Amino acid sequence: MPSFFLSLVSLHTGKMASVHDRAVLQAIFNPTTPFGDIPGLNQEEELIDDDSGFDTELLKQVKELEMRGVSAAEAGDLQAALQLFSQAIQILPQRASAYNNRAQALRLQGNTAGALQDLNEAISLSGGCGRTGCQALVQRGLLRRLVCQNDEARADFEKAAALGNEFARQQAVVLNPYAALCNRMLSEVINKLRNPEVPEME
Repeated sequence: MPSFFLSLVSLHTGKMASVHDRAVLQAIFNPTTPFGDIPGLNQEEELIDDDSGFDTELLKQVKELEMRGVSAAEAGDLQAALQLFSQAIQILPQRASAYNNRAQALRLQGNTAGALQDLNEAISLSGGCGRTGCQALVQRGLLRRLVCQNDEARADFEKAAALGNEFARQQAVVLNPYAALCNRMLSEVINKLRNPEVPEME
């Protein structure tokens, strides 16, 4: 299944520091961009979700519904996508993946509150582990950063970074006030080394 990874990022810094930032902005201003079409953000490909506790036949049905939902969303039919994800949730309400997918469609519709509710559920059901848990943590962190809840966002990014998500690690560093202070001090030291003050000759 394609990775459902549409992202938001806070713009309060007034500048884009990396390729990641530009990719995220592309997702914001070009919402018709195919899902998962943000290069470099999906670093948790090796993670898997533990689906061993679910009925095999029901799991097959749910995965098919989610695949159809992603396809519908990529085609721009968000309403159909939401219906398909909701059907998947009705069949296996204890499986996190459909909540995470539905959150992205809700976010695209402008329903941030609904997206956060689904992300919270996805994180709770996954225990913040596996591929879905990692993605949901990053998505929630980005939404929290958008509304300047930086402490909460950093906590989400740190958890996702611990699961191996490189983008989350970078975001956690950006939001770490101590790291920011150290970086500023280091920059000042390097600047002084590069531009030493020459004492005036008497």
